[in-house]
Amino acid sequence: MGNRSTICELCGSDNNMTVVELPVSNASEEQSIYLCANCNSQIESGDLDEIYFNCLNDSMWSETPAVKIMSYILWNRLGRQDMIEIMYLEEDELKLAEQAVNLEASKLVYRDANGVELKTGDSIVILKDLEVKGAGFTAKRGTTVTRIGLAPGDVSHVEGRVNGTKIFIKTEFIKKA
Repeated sequence: MGNRSTICELCGSDNNMTVVELPVSNASEEQSIYLCANCNSQIESGDLDEIYFNCLNDSMWSETPAVKIMSYILWNRLGRQDMIEIMYLEEDELKLAEQAVNLEASKLVYRDANGVELKTGDSIVILKDLEVKGAGFTAKRGTTVTRIGLAPGDVSHVEGRVNGTKIFIKTEFIKKA
């Protein structure tokens, strides 16, 4: 990889190095980064330790485009919009980073309390009385909600209308109708 070193380009470790392509890669050297075993296993599993990934505070300023793009992707996974907003990416880098984030979002699977997959437009039934905070009513057990939407980036919630009010409902309290 040219003059790039063989330490992890995210955390700086030299433990069990591997070269990893970006999620939206054309398999070029420019779209790959060196990762240590710890970073790589957390990224692959999706179980990110936010404290461990404080290393992104430094790597997000890398001069290597792939490192900046991976930092953007990981900040997004961690829900750190505040950090994404202060990053600087060239237009083509930002385009790749957003493509990767959108690709990941399209892979999210929403499931009801019984493990049945939910899709946008499905109908659901509420399994227990749910107090709707701020709306002053209770969504009653047995209520059917039609044409649900999927909460962006959060597989634990769906959105729908109950009593004419748009609400978010935890998937653990619903079943597909």
